[in-house]
Amino acid sequence: MDLYLKKRRWKILLLFTAILIGLGSLLYTQWLTGNMAEEERKKVELWAEATKRMGMTENIPDSPEFNTISTRYYTLIYMILTQNTTIPIIIVNSQGEIIDDANIDYNPGRKEAILERELVKMKKRVDPIVLELGEGQEQYLYYRESYLLRNLRFFPVVQMLVMVLFIGIAYYAFSASRKAEQNQVWVGMSKETAHQLGTPISALMAWIEILKLKDIDENLIQEFEKDIQRLEKITERFSKIGSAPELLLTNVVDVLNNTLLYLKSRFSNKVQFESAYDENSVFEVPLNAALFSWVIENLCKNAIDAMENRHGKIAVSITEKEDHLRIDISDTGKGIPKSQFKTIFQPGYSTKKRGWGLGLSLAKRIIELYHKGKIFIKQSEIDKGTTFRIVLNK
Repeated sequence: MDLYLKKRRWKILLLFTAILIGLGSLLYTQWLTGNMAEEERKKVELWAEATKRMGMTENIPDSPEFNTISTRYYTLIYMILTQNTTIPIIIVNSQGEIIDDANIDYNPGRKEAILERELVKMKKRVDPIVLELGEGQEQYLYYRESYLLRNLRFFPVVQMLVMVLFIGIAYYAFSASRKAEQNQVWVGMSKETAHQLGTPISALMAWIEILKLKDIDENLIQEFEKDIQRLEKITERFSKIGSAPELLLTNVVDVLNNTLLYLKSRFSNKVQFESAYDENSVFEVPLNAALFSWVIENLCKNAIDAMENRHGKIAVSITEKEDHLRIDISDTGKGIPKSQFKTIFQPGYSTKKRGWGLGLSLAKRIIELYHKGKIFIKQSEIDKGTTFRIVLNK
């Protein structure tokens, strides 16, 4: 439990850090674009002033001295006008007719339509700069942000998308690597467990044969044999982890009946097992009976733990659909918070002080990886109980 709380805190911290970086980038870009927009406004005003003064060069007196001044003056104005290569500009007269433009791309055949469309956009975004030409004549200069400035405004969005994409790819790669590593650990642990159990089981079988030669109660020997058969079944289950199990067309009802019968004999009378289905019905699906029985045992044992040694009931029901079966295992335990619906199936999750927290994780692996089905918490209420649902393809 603590392990997943720590992981959740790290995820929240990483998410919070990413949000701070994104907000910082957004605020900085807004500040930068605001300054650039102000600079572009000043450039346009200077360009407008140069345009207005261009027509005034004709009034300079015709003399060598003034010709030199005129040339310099004209050259300065020309430099100002030609330096603007990025800011789109449109100039209209007092009647609203377009008389000049700059830095707007268009095909000659569509010039008027494109300029009219651009003028509409410019009028919505900025107030015009008035060019007073004297004698009551005025012109109006409209402009919009340069392509560079507009692209810069979208930079935080692009940056965030790149960050999200990078984090997503990194998280997927890390998860895949972690799952592969977990699979290797599980397979190795399962194979080693099966191997280690083989020797004592063989020894116990030999001792039972010796006991049969002695004057020992036959019922006692039968109980020993049942426990050894149980150990053999557990060994078989562990040996199949990591290997593609053989799926045979099996009646789910038979497996459920046998599993519940075993559980009833191993737990106190405080727990009632209810078969909410016809025990003589037949629902056949591709199944590995040993592994599926293990899943039902794990779910029932978790349900019994959730009852905390109190009186309770475990009900198992089957619903048949066109292409799948639904098996519901319900209990009257303490319930599970919604925040833990997904984490409860992760390795290491456990609400008990003892245990490795592998039962539900193995159940999910068996159902979803080996049987291509689904297992999830259908519903749960605190202090009322939980219902797990298994979906198997027919």
